[in-house]
Formats: sequence, C-alpha cells, structure tokens
Amino acid sequence: MPLQSFPNFPNLPSFPSLPSLPSLPSLPGLPRFPGPRVLLLDCSTLLDHQVWGGVCGCCGALRPRYKRLVDNIFPEDPEDGLVKANMEKLTFYALSAPEKLDRIGAYLSERLSRDVARHRYGYVCIAMEALDQLLMACHCQSINLFVESFLTMVRKLLEADKPNLQILGTNSFVKFANIEEDTPSYHRSYDFFVSRFSEMCHSSYEDPDIRTKIRMAGIRGLQGVVRKTVNDELQANIWDPQHMDKIVPSLLFNLQQEEITERSPSPETEKEKESPIELTERCFRELLGRAAYGNIKNAVKPVLMHLDNHSLWEGKTFAVRCFKIIMYSIQSQHSHLVIQQLLGHLDANSKNSATVRAGIVEVISEAAVIEASGSIGPTVLEVFNTLLKQLRLSVDYELTGCYESCTSAGSKVIKVHEERQLQEAVIKTIGSFASTLPTYQRSEVMLFIMGKIPVPGMYPALGSANTGFEGSRMIQIMLLKSLLQVTAGFQTTNMLTALPSSFLDPLLSFTLMEDAEIRLLVLDILISLIDRHDNQLKFSSLRVLTDISVLKLKMDKCSRQDNLFMKKHSQRLYRHVFLASKEENSSQGHFQSLYALLGLICVELANEEVVVDLIRLALALQDLALTEESLPVYNRCAIHALSAAYLNLISQLTTVPTFCQHVHEVIEARQKELPFLLPEDVFVETPKIPEKLEKVEGEVLFSQAKIAETLGGSGYNSERLATPYIPQLTDEDRLSKRKSIGDTISLQLEVESRLSPEKEQKSPAEQITFETLKQAIADSVSLEEQERERRRQVVERFQTAPFEEIAAHCGARASLLQSKLNQIFEITIRPPPSPSGSVGNGHGQSRSVPVYEMKFPDLCVY
Repeated sequence: MPLQSFPNFPNLPSFPSLPSLPSLPSLPGLPRFPGPRVLLLDCSTLLDHQVWGGVCGCCGALRPRYKRLVDNIFPEDPEDGLVKANMEKLTFYALSAPEKLDRIGAYLSERLSRDVARHRYGYVCIAMEALDQLLMACHCQSINLFVESFLTMVRKLLEADKPNLQILGTNSFVKFANIEEDTPSYHRSYDFFVSRFSEMCHSSYEDPDIRTKIRMAGIRGLQGVVRKTVNDELQANIWDPQHMDKIVPSLLFNLQQEEITERSPSPETEKEKESPIELTERCFRELLGRAAYGNIKNAVKPVLMHLDNHSLWEGKTFAVRCFKIIMYSIQSQHSHLVIQQLLGHLDANSKNSATVRAGIVEVISEAAVIEASGSIGPTVLEVFNTLLKQLRLSVDYELTGCYESCTSAGSKVIKVHEERQLQEAVIKTIGSFASTLPTYQRSEVMLFIMGKIPVPGMYPALGSANTGFEGSRMIQIMLLKSLLQVTAGFQTTNMLTALPSSFLDPLLSFTLMEDAEIRLLVLDILISLIDRHDNQLKFSSLRVLTDISVLKLKMDKCSRQDNLFMKKHSQRLYRHVFLASKEENSSQGHFQSLYALLGLICVELANEEVVVDLIRLALALQDLALTEESLPVYNRCAIHALSAAYLNLISQLTTVPTFCQHVHEVIEARQKELPFLLPEDVFVETPKIPEKLEKVEGEVLFSQAKIAETLGGSGYNSERLATPYIPQLTDEDRLSKRKSIGDTISLQLEVESRLSPEKEQKSPAEQITFETLKQAIADSVSLEEQERERRRQVVERFQTAPFEEIAAHCGARASLLQSKLNQIFEITIRPPPSPSGSVGNGHGQSRSVPVYEMKFPDLCVY
C-alpha cells in the first residue's frame, strides 16, 4: 500500500513511484509492500528539513546522533535562521566527541551540496553559519579533516554562478583564515582559491554595485589566502611565481580602478564602508610587509610586468604610487633589492621609447629617496652607473635619431623633446638620490662621475662613433649637470679629504674649455662645493653695495683644514679664475658666477694670506681689462665692473677704514666719469657701454700702491700686496682647451719659450705642417708597437730564463737606479753660503753639506 495511506503521516507530499526497482515477494495472507530501496529513498526524502512524530520517531532513533543533531539545527522555514539552542547542543557534542567532528563536517557538506543543487539558498546560509561556529569553537587534533570538508563547501560556493553564494563562501573563508590552527596540515592546497579569488578581482558583472562587491570579496579572499599560508612552512609557497603572477596583478588592477558610481547612503553608512581601492592598498601593503629577503623579487617582478603590459610607465603617477607603497611596506633592510630590480628593468628597456624610460627613472628617483632612509646596501654606485649609462644612450639616440642602426628596417624614430625630458629626469634622479647620501659617499659619487666625463688628454671620449665630437660635448654637459646636482648642499668640515686632487684637477681644467656652457657649469659646481653656510644666494646679484651688512653673511673662523686646503689649491683656483675671465664668449652669467665664487672664497676659506692674494687677483683683473685690447668692449667693461664690486666687498670684510675709503673714492669717480665700468650699467638687460673703450687712467682705477700702503699699516703683507699677480700656465691648461692639435703644439712651444730662462738662446720653433703631424702619428704608432714587443720579451724572459740570469738582471737594474739617485743627490745638495757671499771653487771648494744637516733660522722653518 502507498505511504500516503498511513494515518500518522499527515499532509505528506506526493512522490512519483519508481517502477524499475524490485519489490519484496508477496506472502499469502499478508499485504503487498514496496521494495526496501524504494522505502529507504522515500523515507530519506521525507526526513529532510522536517520534524516528524509517530513512526518517524522510530526511524529517527535509528540515525546516528551527530546526524540528528545536525538535522535539528535547520528550522522548517529557512527565514527563521539557525536554531541556536540546537546549535549549542551540536557544538557541545563536537567538543565532547572530537572524533566525530570530521563526520559532522562531511554530513554538513553533503547537505549543503544538495541544497545548492536544489537552489535552497536559505539552508545554504544556515549550513555555512553552522560551519563557521564549529570552526571557531573546535581546535582539536582532528580538525584537519573537518577543514577539508569546510574547504570543499567553500569551493562549491565559489564555483556557483550566483554572486551571493560567491560572497558567502568568501566571507566564510576569511573567517577561517583568521583562525590559528593547533595542528599542522601536510596535504592542504590553496591553488584553487588563489585562482578563483584572482578571477573574482577581475569581475565584469553588469551591475556595478554587485561587481564592486564581487571584486572586494576577491580581494579579501586573497588576503585570507596570504594570511593562511605565508607563515606556514608546511603549506604551498605562496611566494612562488605561479601564485604571485595571479595575486599581484589582481591587486594592481583594483588599485588603479576609480569609483565609477557615486553612492548616496547616509553619512554613517558611508563611513563604515570601505572602497575597493582602500581595501586593495591595505591588502597589498600586508602582502609586501610579510615578504622575506628571498621573496622580494617574486613580489616585485609581477608589478613591473603589469606596468609594462598596460603601458602605465608613461603616466608615471600610478607607477610612482605603486612603488611608494612597495618601498614603505617592505622591511627597510630589503629596499635595495627593489632598486636593483628597477635598475635591471631600466636596462632591459634601453631601446624602448623615451617616455617609458623616463617613467622608470622617475620611479627610481622616488624609490631611491625612500631607500636611503633605510639600508642603502651595495647599490650606490650601481644606481649612478646605470643612470649615467642611460644618459649616454639618450644622447646617442638624440644625435643619431634612431634606437638601432638607422639603415635597419623598422627602426623607431626618436623624438628629441622626449629624449630631453628623459635627460632632465635622469639628472633630477641623480640629484635626489645623492642628496640622501652621507658626505663620504657623496665624495665617492663625485669622483665616480668625474671619471666618466671625457676630458681631453686625461680620459677617453665617451661619444660613440656615430656622434663624434658633438656627442662627447653633450655627454660632458650632461655629466657636469649631474655633478652639479650631486654637489648641491655639499657640506664638509674637511675639504682637503672630501675634494682630493683627483677630483679638482680635471674639474678645474674644464674652466678653460671653449664651450661657454661647460665653463658656467664648472663655476656653479665650484660654488656649490665651497658654499657651506648657504651664502650662495646672497651673491646672486652683482652690484656695488654701500653696506654689505644687508646681505647677512654667515661666517665662521677658517679652520686648520681649510687653511691646508687653500695652501694646496689656492693658486690653481686663482689661476683658473683669471684665465676664465679672459674668454671672449663669456656672458653675464659667467661674470656673476665668478663674483659669487670669489665672494664665497673670501667668506668661507679666507685668512690673511688668502685675502692678500684675492686683492692681488682683483687688481690683476683690472690690469687685464686695461691691456687685453683684443677682448670685446663688453668683456672689458664687465671685468672692470667685476673687479670694482669685489674690491668693494673685500674692503668692507677687512674693515680697514683707509682701504674702504680708497675703494669708495674710485667708485664715486667712476659713477661721475665712467659709469659703464660699474655693475649697475653693465650687468643689465641693455648694457650702457660705449662702442669703443678709450684709455682708462687716473682716479677711476684702483691703485695697487695705495692699497698696499693702507693694508700694510694694518698688519697685512705690504710687499706681497705690491707684487702684481701673474698666473703661470701649466700642462693642465694646455691639455684642457684647444681648438685643434696645431693650437696645442703652438701654445706649448710658446709657453716653453716664455718660461725658459735662456729665451734668446733657444732655436726658433719648428713650423707645424700636415706632414709633420702625419709623421708624428706614424711615429706614435711605431712606438706603441715597440713598447708592446718589449713587454712581450720581458714576460718571455721571466717565464723561460734561469733564475741566475734573472737575478743578475735585477741586480744590474738596482745598481743603475742607485747610481741615478747618487747623481740626483749630487745635483740637489749645494755647499753652504760662505760669509763673504762667494762659493769656493777649484781645490778650495767647500765640502757639500746635505740639506737635512743645514741649520736654518727659526723664521724659515714651517
């Protein structure tokens, strides 16, 4: 008989019969019953989600207790929610019998799968709530199997195409991720969750509100996966590229999305809600903050690839924001790894467009400043080396007009203005990174950059074969601009060690270059190096001041180290200032920089000896303007004005009344008679100068004799003041500035003839012709071949000759060296002066006394 005829089952739903199942055989006198399989199926269907009485009590007693407890937490109407009293019983049972926890999880998983298939979403929510409570309450050793059932149910929800189910599963997973398990798991895998949550982060659902919820759920899910796996060594390594290539791009995709729709809830609700961008940034920071030393590269590489694939370097804003997040989130001692990856990426994009390279350089600039506050590591010179390399490549690209050989097919066309912007970005980056370095490292960087600058006769040219001289010139300008950025704000207590000769020698040689821009850059670099009290801006205007107290100059007593520095380098500084003033193509900026340089030397490094030399130099500039008639009229007037302004400055700094009076008298005379010899008429937009400069003499000139007399009474060296300053040319000057090889040789012959004491006895200089130069080049090539052959013979001799022969050869060389030294000593040692002032000769010649045995007066000993 059918089940519907039983009186104890009221309101039973009608179920279709299953005709294909076998039934029990009929017995005589007994009613005919359906088969057991049909009966069990019907009973299990009826028992789902319903509370029974009568015969059900008998059937329910046959079910396991954990199943009955699980069934009791589900109400008849899913809208009533979880039955809390029965849930407490189930939780107590799970805590009392932890070995049943895995069966509870499996049964709940079975019911949830059936409810999802039948679209009973109310019961699905109840099942997940029960699972969450069980997870929070139970931390026994057998929880691993229960977690497997839980993850199976979460996976089932995430695979559904309903957004609400996906969000429900994500929320449960996030709760689970925050639970610290007592027992490790060796076999659990989160690969599916990484892939699914990453897919949710890229959701393109039609409804924008639902799309936002799905994306935020995906972000929270990824955050949960990271929290669950990052500190568990037994789990799959979340830092592997296969996971990072999914997680990081998903976060960056949401980080760059702007809120499309404006919501209009109440202000309180708006405060409680979090935007996807804020959530993504917080998740990204948490991910990077957990990265160890070996995981930084795997976390940063997907960022670089994402910015490449979506052309986000050109905008710069988003790329800079990403790497600011990275640099502030990772541990400070690992930050140099990020800089290394950025530098490598810049090298990899050397032939990309200038906008892309400029974007990467901008990111390096921002990241390097942040990195310098932590661990700088071994990347200091690496940063500058890469940036200088990019600067050189940019110059080559600008001059050649293409990235590859211009004859190759498909070569990209260069945009000059983009390359200029890249060069400015590189120079700015060099300066921003150098500003964070300590003084000793900045000195090393200055030496490093100086070693890269092509100096004629000292360093090889950096220009490529395609760019030639113009390429070398542009590289010189770019590297000097970079050096100027490095020296900005440079302050040191010991300039002698911070600025060694290996740096100052090539730098000063550039003050003699023909290129006016190069000379101006070198003067600005010298100003930055000498200015240690921020006095540079106070000399920005070249004019005659009646009272220099308005400048509010900061001055300290010259230290012993400064005195040693000036004793070693002062004459070379004066010489280069004097020679730089003679250049015909100097402009107002050059004279302004010369004035600032001389003023800073007087303020920062001056002692009595330096002050005397500076006054002599200013008077020598006045004589230069008077005698060098080949100079343009503007240059001669500018030199007069420079000399007047500087003597006015130094007279007020020395505070000698008679000296100040003489300077003011000359300035007043010039204001009345020759105002074009003062800065106010020369250094303006339209200089008021005559077409031809007549002979200047009389009261409008500074008198060296009067100045020596006035300062001699105040304790200054009057004899030295009365001696005119005459700069001496050196080999350095001859190597630095030349138009051609012929100019170099002719100048060398001229200088040698000037400096020789037997000038009238020297033979006339040989005439330089093309054949002479050709022969000189051929001779140099043959000399190189001879030197190479000699070196080969020496190496072969030491490799094959017997020991006795080598020892004899070295002994001969030692004796030859000793004989040469004896000759030098004989030349340098002189007999002491006799009382009569004559030196003995012949047989009556006095015995030679070595210098170290001579007795000198105390005033002659330093």
